[in-house]
Amino acid sequence: MTSAPWATRELGLGVRHGDSYVPAGDWSVPLLIEPGLRHNNPRRAHLLISTVLGKHLPTDPHRVIDAGNRLGDLVRAALGAHQIGEAGAGGESVPAVEVARAGAESAASQSNRPGIGAVVLGFAETATGLGHIVAARIEAQCYLHSTRREVPEAETLTGFEEGHSHATSHLLQPSPAEIFRNNLPMVLVDDEISTGATALDAIRALHAFTPRTHYILASLVDMRTATDRLAFEVAATELGARIDTVCLASGETLLPEHLVESVAALPDPELNPIAATRGRIARLELPWPSTVPEGGRHGTLHTDTPAFDLALSGAVAALRNGISDLPWSSVDSDHAPAAAVHSADDRNPAGSATLGRADTSGQTDLAAGLVAGQPDEEASPRPVIVLAHEEFMYLPLRLAAALADGGVPTRYQTTTRSPAYVLDEPGYPLRRGFRFTAPELGEDAPRFVYNAQWPESAAVDPVLLVVVDEPADTERLTGAGGLIDVLTASGADVVLAVLSGADPQALHADRSRRPAVAGHAHRDAAAPDTAQARALPEPLRGPEFGSYAADEVSWLLKDLSEVDLEADVAEREQRIQAGDAHYAESLPIEYQPDAAYRELFERVLDESAERLALAVATVSELVVAERGDEVVLVSLARAGTPVGVLMRRWLRSRSPGLEIPHYAVSIVRDRGIDAVALDYLARHHDPANIVFVDGWTGKGAITQELAEALDAYHAAGGARFNPDLAVLADPGSCVSTYGTRDDFLIASACLNSTVSGLVSRTVLNDTLIGPRDFHGAKFYRELADADVSGRLLDAVTAAFDTVRPQVAAQLESVRTSDRSPTWAGWASVEKVRAAYGISSVNFVKPGVGETTRVLLRRVPWRVLVREADAPEHAHIRMLAAARDVPVEVVPDLAYACMGLIKDVRNQ
Repeated sequence: MTSAPWATRELGLGVRHGDSYVPAGDWSVPLLIEPGLRHNNPRRAHLLISTVLGKHLPTDPHRVIDAGNRLGDLVRAALGAHQIGEAGAGGESVPAVEVARAGAESAASQSNRPGIGAVVLGFAETATGLGHIVAARIEAQCYLHSTRREVPEAETLTGFEEGHSHATSHLLQPSPAEIFRNNLPMVLVDDEISTGATALDAIRALHAFTPRTHYILASLVDMRTATDRLAFEVAATELGARIDTVCLASGETLLPEHLVESVAALPDPELNPIAATRGRIARLELPWPSTVPEGGRHGTLHTDTPAFDLALSGAVAALRNGISDLPWSSVDSDHAPAAAVHSADDRNPAGSATLGRADTSGQTDLAAGLVAGQPDEEASPRPVIVLAHEEFMYLPLRLAAALADGGVPTRYQTTTRSPAYVLDEPGYPLRRGFRFTAPELGEDAPRFVYNAQWPESAAVDPVLLVVVDEPADTERLTGAGGLIDVLTASGADVVLAVLSGADPQALHADRSRRPAVAGHAHRDAAAPDTAQARALPEPLRGPEFGSYAADEVSWLLKDLSEVDLEADVAEREQRIQAGDAHYAESLPIEYQPDAAYRELFERVLDESAERLALAVATVSELVVAERGDEVVLVSLARAGTPVGVLMRRWLRSRSPGLEIPHYAVSIVRDRGIDAVALDYLARHHDPANIVFVDGWTGKGAITQELAEALDAYHAAGGARFNPDLAVLADPGSCVSTYGTRDDFLIASACLNSTVSGLVSRTVLNDTLIGPRDFHGAKFYRELADADVSGRLLDAVTAAFDTVRPQVAAQLESVRTSDRSPTWAGWASVEKVRAAYGISSVNFVKPGVGETTRVLLRRVPWRVLVREADAPEHAHIRMLAAARDVPVEVVPDLAYACMGLIKDVRNQ
C-alpha cells in the first residue's frame, strides 16, 4: 500500500480525483500531480507539482509529449464540435465533460485529420512547452506563449496579469502582430486550473484587445470548485463569447485551514548542496537559423514546422557529436544503472496516442550512436537529464526525446522563477533544490531548479545537459552563484548547450516578406490564403506614367488618368472645411502660371541650383553614413519625388556601381500611408533598408502622420519600417535627417505637376481605390509642353561637381550639431493661430514650400512674411498679387513666410 504524500500526512494538504477524460490508465489526478509547498508566498502556500509537465520533476520526455498530445486531442474535439454546430449556438456552453469524452472516444480517428484553424496561447512559464505540444498536435495556425522576458528587439503587443504567481506580468510579443490579431478561436493552455481566475483575467484582457467568439481553456488537471465554474459562465455571458474547458482529469484540492501560517512556520529549506569534488563542465554550440522560431515567444506558425524540424535535426546532430567527444559521457555497460535499461516500448507508454507533429521517432538515427567512436565497444551512454531554462521548454524537450530515441537514458525538466519549499523527506516531490542568479542581464530576482537528479536509484550520476538560448548565455550563467556554478558545486557533471535562436527582427522581416503575412494591414488573418488574396499590383513607370525616366522612380500608385477628379478650388475648399469631403478624395484644378511666373521659376532655379545641390548631397551622404549603402529610397509623392530622384543621382554620381532603388508612395493626412505600398516594399526589400524622403517640413504634420501610420501598420501585422524621415530642408525642426534647417525656396515647390513628373497629388477615394489597390494619381500628359521636371533635375545635377568640395564640411557640420527635433515650428504655428483667431492649425501652413501650396491649391486668406522683399518668397508675392491675397510683414515670424487658408465655412 502506497503511503500518503508527505504534505498530506503532515499538513493535511491533498488532492482528490474527480473524472478522467482520457482512456483509463495512469491519468488520474493523484498520478498527475503531487502536493507541494511554495516558499515565501503569502498569497498561496500550496503548489501542485505536475508529474507529466517536466518542470520540477525529471520526467521521461515521451511521457511529457504524450500528455500534451492527449490534451491536444481533447482541444481538437472541442474545436470540431463547436465548428460543426454540435456545441449549440450563441453563448450557450456545452459541458466540458461532454466535449472531453467525445474527444477521448475519437482521438484515434482525429489524429489523422487536418488541423483546425486556431490560435494557441501557452501561459508562461510552466505551460510554454505544453502549449507548443498542443498547437503542434492540432496543427494550429499560430502558437504564441506569453513571456516575462523583456526582449529589446521585439515589440510588445499587449499583456495581462496573474494574481497568485511569484512573477505576475505576462507580455505578448508576436512577430509580426498579424499572426496573433485575427478572429480565430483561441486555445489557452496552462498546466493546471486552480480557480481559473488567471485564465479569466487573461481572456478579458485579450478579448478587449482582439475580440473572439470562442475560447478554450486546456489544462492537464482542472481543480475548480462549483463556484469557480460558475464564474466562467458569467464571463462568457459578459463577453458574448463561448468559453469551453478541457483537461485530462478533474479533481479537488484539499486545503487545510491556516496552511499559509503552517508553511511559514517551517524551517528554512536547505538549498545548493555542496559535494567534496566539483563536477566537470563542457560547452556546446547548437546551430539554429535566425528566421526559424525556436519556440513560441514571438509566435510560431504551422507553416514553420518543416523548417523547425530541419533545424532540429541539425541541432540534434551537433548535440550528438559534441557529447560523444566527451571522455565522461559513457559508462561501462556492466555498471550501467538499472534505470538506463529501457526498451522502445518502455519509452512510449502502452495505450498512448500517436505523437503527431511532436513525434520524434524520425530522429532515431540522429541520436543513435551518441557514443559512437568510443574505444570500448561495451560502453553505454550515461543517463542525461536535460535541464531547459524557464520559458525555453519545447525545443529542449524535443532534444531530450531525440536523445531517448537514440538509446540514451533521458529525463527532462526546467528551471523556474518560483521559489518552492524543498524538503528531503520520502513522499515529498522536491527533495533537492538550487537557488542561482538569473542569467539574463537586468534581472534581479533569483531563479531555482529542483531535484536535478535521477528519479530512481542509479549506479552512476547523470550528466546534466543545460540548454539555454543566447539571452541567457551570459557571465552570470557561469559565474559565481550562477546555474552552472551551483550545479557543478553539487558534484554534477554539466554540459552547457547554447542555442542561437531566432532573431525577432529577422523573423519579423522574413514573415513580412511571406505572402501569407505580407497582406494589407487590415486584412483578416483568417481569410483564405489564395493567390488572388496575395496578389499585389505592379509599380507604374515612365513614360507610360509620368515624365521621369523608368529607372528614376517606380510609382506605387494606381493610374487614374482617365477619371475626372478635378473640382473648382473654392467649391472643393468649401466641402473639405464642411467635413463633407476629404482633401484626398478629389484634385484641385492644376494652376497654370503665366509667362512672368514661369520666367521667375527659371530665375529662381538658376540662382538656387547650387544651394539645392548642396542640400541634396548633404542629406544623401547623411542617409548613407547612418543607414548604409543598401538603402532603398521611398519618396512621399509628390513633393518628395524630385528630391528622391536627385538623391539617387547624387549617390550614383559618386559611386556609379551603386544600385539605389527609388519608389514613390502616397501618404494622406488623417488617413495614413498606403498600406498596400508598404506590403509591396516589405515583399521586395528588407524593411530595415527603407528610407522615407520628403522635400521639406512645415509644422511636422506629415512627419507625425508617417510615424503613427507605420506604427499602426506594424501593430496590424506588417513589417517594422524606420519612421525617420529624410528631407532637404527642416525649418520646422521636426526630423533629424536633413540637408539644412534653413527655410529657403526649393524650386520644385514653385509649381504643381509640371515640376513633379506631370503626376498629380495622390488620391484616396473608396469608390476608386479597392482594398488591394495602391492609392491613385493622374498623369497629365496634356501638360507635356509646360513640363519642366527634367529641367529642374538637370540643373541641380549639373551643380553637383561645383558643390562636391563643400559636401564633407557641410556633412560634418550637420552630423556634429544637435539634430534632435524640437518641434519649434509647431509652437510657432500655434502662436500665429491664436494671434489671428484661426480655428485650426490645419489652416496655418508654415514655410516657403507650404505657403506656395496654399496659393496654388487652396483658398488663401493672407500671406505672412518675415521680410518684405526676401528673395526666397518672391514667387509667393507674385502668386499672391495674382490672386489678390494680402501680404503682411511679421518681423518675428519663425519662418520666412506662412500661408493662411481662408475659413470658408461661414462664407
